[in-house]
Amino acid sequence: MALETELKLRLPPGAAARLLQHPLLAGSTPERQRLLNTYYDTPDLELLGRRMALRHRRKGWDWLLTVKTANPASGGLARRNEWEAPVAPGHFDFAHVDDADLRRWLEKRTPRLQAAFTTDFTRLAWIVEPTPGTRVEIALDRGSIQSQGKKEALAELELELLSGPESALFALAMELATALGPKQALHPVAASKAERGYALFTGRTSPPVKARPTCLIQGEPPYLPHWEVFRDAALNCLQHLQANEAGAQAGKHPEYLHQARIAIRRLRSLFKLFAPALPPAFLAAWAPPWRQLGQILGETRNWDVFLHDTLPPLVAAFPQAIEPARLARQAEGRRKAAQQLAQRTFASAAYSRLILEFTAALFALEGAPGPKTETLPDFASRRLSRRAQQARRLAKTLATLDDAGQHQLRLAFKKLRYAIEFLAPPTGSRRAQRYQQALAQLQETLGYINDLATAGELITAMLPARPGLVHGWLAGRGDLLQAVLAPQLHEFLALLPPWESPRRNKVVKQHR
Repeated sequence: MALETELKLRLPPGAAARLLQHPLLAGSTPERQRLLNTYYDTPDLELLGRRMALRHRRKGWDWLLTVKTANPASGGLARRNEWEAPVAPGHFDFAHVDDADLRRWLEKRTPRLQAAFTTDFTRLAWIVEPTPGTRVEIALDRGSIQSQGKKEALAELELELLSGPESALFALAMELATALGPKQALHPVAASKAERGYALFTGRTSPPVKARPTCLIQGEPPYLPHWEVFRDAALNCLQHLQANEAGAQAGKHPEYLHQARIAIRRLRSLFKLFAPALPPAFLAAWAPPWRQLGQILGETRNWDVFLHDTLPPLVAAFPQAIEPARLARQAEGRRKAAQQLAQRTFASAAYSRLILEFTAALFALEGAPGPKTETLPDFASRRLSRRAQQARRLAKTLATLDDAGQHQLRLAFKKLRYAIEFLAPPTGSRRAQRYQQALAQLQETLGYINDLATAGELITAMLPARPGLVHGWLAGRGDLLQAVLAPQLHEFLALLPPWESPRRNKVVKQHR
């Protein structure tokens, strides 16, 4: 078995010719091959269900049988287990698969294997040594993916690490990208050729993807550098973002954009959560562009919520009124403009560079200067307690909070929830379940209140005359939610965070 580590990058239209002019590529003659691949699966797509790819590859006069397994890619970087061996055309011999359980699983399904799709492309390949001890294969693939009479163009760059650190792949990618100029960029690709082929074969679009659950400290060495934990979490956020970027760019359903925005919110929350462990220069460089992207997506999300959640009950409450109908027309136009901006952003060279350069920065990351004496569990407990204290402090001042203050309260509870997702080991205890259930209820109520406050701002922007009917309706809904919020906060404040013991909590209070 071999472990394949590669960075996959999509080429914009017309970029291949400029890329070939880069000195790294223009100075040597590449190996040219035509590769014809047929991918197989069972009728019920069992290999797809296990995130596995099985293919016959024709390479010149030779035929190869390849089995690959994979985890989700982050920032275009994929690590795959790979078994490859020569085979007779049309034959399936898995003797080269040294994982006995996997080999038996494949052999059992051999009689049911059938062709699903093909890829047919020309590959130009170079072996380069960008730094001493680092060897990378650069492969430029151009051709197509085909299945059941459907065809999709293929133009991508693969950088496969033969030896050296993974960070070298990103440094090389950014060097090659300079050949494209400021208006085009290499875009890190999350989907493999096989995943794209399956999408063509099934005719199914990938649905909106939620964040993959992760607890960063479970099973980790206690003295693992905190910045390494941050990197793993940030890569998890990039997986979440890129799993939804194609749907968000196409404008297929509001949930794609919503999930992309959540991914960015989780990432921005990580910056603050791990700030003590990160170099100040890293935070100064990367927090602003992610904040700006989050603001662009947030504007679209605000209009989506207004049109789909807030406006329908308002129209139903006043079916004969003029103002709700006027609001609906204006809001749809503004939502469309915001969505088009979001779509242009996802399609831009700036977004592609952000993904590539930020992922490169993650793999080049080293910790903040200073002694590393705090264990990972202690760091997690301290940061969780800080988040909880911030939320509790604001919650106790509920009676004095205006709309802006309640917005800050909502953000504090959201940051607490993200911190728990990343740093609190899942215990399954009744106390932990009660705490998280109370937190979820609070977030839901505060979210509804924030939607109403945002709706008021949007309505004022559309109808500056401030129609009393509409604002009165919003105020009434807000009063009902405030009546629900107070007892929920009271219940939450009575709960002890599950990562703190009652005895430790008393010690902390005395220390204060």
